Amino acid sequence: MQDNFRKSKELEVAIKAALEAGKILEKYFETDILKELKEDKSIVTLVDNESEEIIKKIILEAFPVHSFFGEETGMTGNESEYIWRVDPIDGTKNFANGVPLFAISIALVYQNKVIVAVVHNPATRSIFYAELGKGAYLNDKRIFVSKDDAAHSIISGGKSRRDEDRKLCRDLMHDLQEIFKGLTVRDFGAIALDLAYVARGGLEATVQVGLNSYDFAAGTLLVEEAGGKITALDGSPWKFPDNYFLASNGVFHDAL
Repeated sequence: MQDNFRKSKELEVAIKAALEAGKILEKYFETDILKELKEDKSIVTLVDNESEEIIKKIILEAFPVHSFFGEETGMTGNESEYIWRVDPIDGTKNFANGVPLFAISIALVYQNKVIVAVVHNPATRSIFYAELGKGAYLNDKRIFVSKDDAAHSIISGGKSRRDEDRKLCRDLMHDLQEIFKGLTVRDFGAIALDLAYVARGGLEATVQVGLNSYDFAAGTLLVEEAGGKITALDGSPWKFPDNYFLASNGVFHDAL
């Protein structure tokens, strides 16, 4: 059921861009692809660049006055309050090693509010999308966060490559597992999917520490539109683009 949801032009274009980029990822997945190291020691492949190029082309052809901020090419145009924030492959290391946990993440941000979101994993043919105030969807079916409590939950963690962020996330994950008996901790290495899985009820919570806005922009809207809750790590109000936050189904959020 789509609940009579009519996609905006912005969402239609974002889905088209994600699907076209997904074809590129499918073509190269589980093949020998050239890997390079960025300055921060993270991996980039030629596919990241090719994926971003097609996304950028499709979006800017449809919305030439909008700004575009991509992981690989940075900011294009800075006059518009409409900014597309794009990660052409979230989970590049998984992708480069043939692990099917990766996604294309596309978000449209207006005045520091995410208003359109698409997260697409071509390996599983999963396309998550949301618009502000219109709910969250997976492959055109409405999705909602789970109702499970801590005793039956899975929580994931994502962190930047900074030593202090890695330590903070490691300490948090250890402490949470000690406090909440029955809670399972996972690190999928793909932040956009962490948030998308919270939105569809596959995870109960995710802790995100110090990442870039293009990593989590789309996913945060999915969580909120699916009925989830996002706060700063100390429980205070969260707003985009703050990059230290807890996203959950809300059931045991305050306890977390």
